Formats: sequence, structure tokens, C-alpha cells
Amino acid sequence: MNNNTTNVYFIKGRILKMTVKITKCFREDLQKLQEISIETFQDTFQDQNTPENMKAYLEKAFHSEQLERELSNHASEVYFIYFNEELAGYLKVNVNDAQSEKMGEEFLEIERIYIKGEYQNHGLGKHLLNKAMEVANDRNKSKIWLGVWEKNRNAIAFYNKMGFIQTGAHSFYMGDEEQTDFIMSKTLA
Repeated sequence: MNNNTTNVYFIKGRILKMTVKITKCFREDLQKLQEISIETFQDTFQDQNTPENMKAYLEKAFHSEQLERELSNHASEVYFIYFNEELAGYLKVNVNDAQSEKMGEEFLEIERIYIKGEYQNHGLGKHLLNKAMEVANDRNKSKIWLGVWEKNRNAIAFYNKMGFIQTGAHSFYMGDEEQTDFIMSKTLA
């Protein structure tokens, strides 16, 4: 599958070209991954969580050593998405023992899928979901799943629209606060 897409739009008498590119993230991209991970997570969740819990989570989840371990794990892959040459978001997928829950050999987990606020509503989330499905097919996985915070209604609606259904729930810890994530899954064609 080609991971470069160019869309041409005719808006108000002008032709606008928008390019979307997905690239694999490697260890040399660690700092860029850390920056976008912190930025997008904060933008998405800081208004619904205490500063202390947000700080504790960010320091644990996106510490450079933690991200380096993730990038070195052959059962995980990270991809950047670019919109008109600007880094707009990223995707992290896991298989086998890298999954955050034991879901079985037929599953691929979408652990993280984040788009910067200014690039949302441009179809980039759909591009990243398609990339996750491509990786699942390449790894002979027949199902994909993800966890989404029960209070993140926009994300839940998006995943429902993309064919995911809620199949369970699990705990997610934001600092010292236990939260509930819905487990949503999709069977691939």
C-alpha cells in the first residue's frame, strides 16, 4: 500500500493540494516521538485530569528510556503521519506479547493514535487506522483492538463509525487515578 496520498481540492476558485505521508518511526526519531507524544496526550486529556496525575503519567509513559524500549521491540511499530510535510500525528501498534492486554494471537492492538489539534478533521485518523489494518494484514492478524477512555466521546463515535464495537473494558491509570477504558475491536475482512 502506498503511504503517500495527495488530494486536490477546488475551494473558492483556488486549487489546493494536500499531501499526507506516513513513515515508520525509528530510534533516531526518539526525540520527535517524545515531543509529539507529550503534546498530543496533553492536548487531549489535560482538561479532564489533575496536573499531578498528568505529570506522573507523562513522565512514566513518554520517558526517553521507555520510548526507546518500545521502538526496540519487534512486536511494536510506530508511524508518523505528515500533513503537507508537517508532522501531524502518530500511531503505535502492538502484536503478541507487546499488547497491553492478552487478546490472543489473532489480534493487533492500536495502543496509541493521536493527531495534533490543528490537523484534526482532515481525515488523518482514518489514514492511520488504514495503516494499522495494513500492518495487521502484513502480520497475518484477523482482528484489531484498542482501548479508549469512556469519557472520550468524540473518539468513541469515530471508532464506531470506522466499524469498531465495544467488546469489554479495562482499567487505565492516570497517575494515581484509576479510569475505565472501553475495549473496542474490529474483525478485518
